[in-house]
Amino acid sequence: MKTLIILIISVLFLMVNVTYAQEKADTSGVTFTDIQSAATATGTTATKGSTGKTVNKTPLKSNRPKDGRQTLWAIFLAGLAGGFAALLMPCIFPMLPLTVSYFTKNSGGKGSAVRRALLYGLSIMVIYVFLGLIVTIIFGADALNSLSTNGIFNFAFFLLIVAFAASFLGAFEITLPNSWVNKMDEKSASSGVIGLFFMAATLALVSFSCTGPIIGYLLVQTATSGALLGPAVGMLGFSLALAIPFALFAMFPEWLNSLPKSGGWLNSVKVTLGFLELALSLKFLSNVDLAYHWHWFDRELFLALWIVIFALMGLYLLGKLTFNHDSVLQYITVPRLFLAILVLSFTMYMVPGLWGAPLKSISAFLPPMATQDFDLSGVSPGNTAAPTSSGPHKFGNLFDKPKGFDPFFDYDEGIAYAKKVNKPVMIDFTGHACVNCRKMEANIWPDKEVSQRINHEYVLIQLYVDDKTDLDPKEQTVSKSSRQIITIGNKWSDLQITRFQANSQPFYVLLDPKSETTLVNPRGADFDAPEYLKFLDSGLNAFKAITH
Repeated sequence: MKTLIILIISVLFLMVNVTYAQEKADTSGVTFTDIQSAATATGTTATKGSTGKTVNKTPLKSNRPKDGRQTLWAIFLAGLAGGFAALLMPCIFPMLPLTVSYFTKNSGGKGSAVRRALLYGLSIMVIYVFLGLIVTIIFGADALNSLSTNGIFNFAFFLLIVAFAASFLGAFEITLPNSWVNKMDEKSASSGVIGLFFMAATLALVSFSCTGPIIGYLLVQTATSGALLGPAVGMLGFSLALAIPFALFAMFPEWLNSLPKSGGWLNSVKVTLGFLELALSLKFLSNVDLAYHWHWFDRELFLALWIVIFALMGLYLLGKLTFNHDSVLQYITVPRLFLAILVLSFTMYMVPGLWGAPLKSISAFLPPMATQDFDLSGVSPGNTAAPTSSGPHKFGNLFDKPKGFDPFFDYDEGIAYAKKVNKPVMIDFTGHACVNCRKMEANIWPDKEVSQRINHEYVLIQLYVDDKTDLDPKEQTVSKSSRQIITIGNKWSDLQITRFQANSQPFYVLLDPKSETTLVNPRGADFDAPEYLKFLDSGLNAFKAITH
């Protein structure tokens, strides 16, 4: 029973965090406007954009109107999983029967106990949601949206998550001042709602050594999602997972008899989550490395660290690796063995990635394939290698080309080449910290038909909106939207916002290079290769209708 709970919670926590991390780079609350297809628009008025280019004034239609809600749901589920994981921490699980017993023994019947438990649970939710709102207030909407690509913050987050992981592994405990706990404990003696609120506050403070690393990781993830309500929604899910058990066991106190007894297994949950947080922290370090072009943390190094971390986790689950605060493991239960098999199998799955295997299931987490130094997997996707355009590309020495593709990295240069060869343009607004961008490049673009269309029918332009490289002083300016254009990322981010009224990545725009108008409605990530191919073909059909 105990190890079965460990299995369920650990896998759930990993799956939800992976799902959330894959979605966090998408749009959150972005308003799109509708630009008519250049092939069908007649009599559409045009105006000069911020870059002096002709653009349609007709609103641009969103193909993905529910992105914001999807992201918030993913944040909520990540918080919920984190809350259930926190419930099995040594600081909280033993408190469950004690607190419920207090409700049932110090009230006027079952109905009163249930009411008090519900108020207690509601107080827990208020405390944690308030914490999430505080994060939003401190940073503000604009800062939250930029944190995911800020090098200093990402490196600080990496160090913070590593510290959290170390605390879970037993290096030290993160605790709050005892004076805070004592004050909350004194106030919890009050009667009524105020007393219950301070009881919940006392639980939050006492359990901080266990919940702090989980809360910290969730707040970092939600703060860097760009969703204004992300921290509050994440804490709502977290607190709901903590509050539900107290209310349920107060309603049905006989269920307490079925709970597993406290013991060393609680620490096993804690250490397992420590390994998991250590692995997930590396994504923040990878973001910094990519945005600043350090090339210290390439794909194979990232994979090597993940392989070692998950291998050690598997050995820990088998009892071959122990820490000084672990109980003696006399035998391995079947559920714990199954979890060890799952973790070690995942470890073996990653090993071929060291030689260039695509590892599609985790491609969103990994640095781009182009950073791989030792690649035995072949030259190009789908046997449709990109034709090499004449001459070196501007900024080409800064950016890694997606495997098998030869994009331009400057808008004007790409447009000029497309006019020369009379092909439509595919603009890929992308980012170093965009996990869905990497997933599209690793899972969808290598499809034989998709790669053929991109390589031979379009001129591909990749514009990194989060790059930190300074522009030449002659190119630095202030846009008509009053934005400071200092870096390459500033330039392309402003172009995307002012021309296409969007700031999500990936964002794919198909253009006629002569009029620089859209051929079809732009769209974001689409992990269905046939649907994405239809999008590309619709742009080609619109271009042919214009040119013939």
